[in-house]
Amino acid sequence: MLTSLTRIVAVGLTLAIAACATTPPPAVDLTPPARKAYDAKTQLESGRM
Repeated sequence: MLTSLTRIVAVGLTLAIAACATTPPPAVDLTPPARKAYDAKTQLESGRM
């Protein structure tokens, strides 16, 4: 009787700890942001199109 009660308590404790476990953080997006388009004045001054 005592071993089955101990086993039930151990399983319950294990489930309680598993339920409280935190989820891993989301993956970090390492892609660089898109480059800004040059305005008309900058394009004329630098010769970049």
